[in-house]
Amino acid sequence: MKDPVLTPEMVPVIKLARKLKIPYSWISAYYNGLNFGRIADVVKGRRFPTIPPATALPADFPSA
Repeated sequence: MKDPVLTPEMVPVIKLARKLKIPYSWISAYYNGLNFGRIADVVKGRRFPTIPPATALPADFPSA
């Protein structure tokens, strides 16, 4: 199975989700198996560092 490709549209949600301490596993599941390494790349500023976090999570994003 091929990993989903990280797109600029995903980045704001990933940044906000991690800021809210949402686990990598939930973010990965929301994006159909996005590799934890790609999530880490976004969080650490290695990918798309200039894109700001979203102001809100999508309505269908998993929550506790």
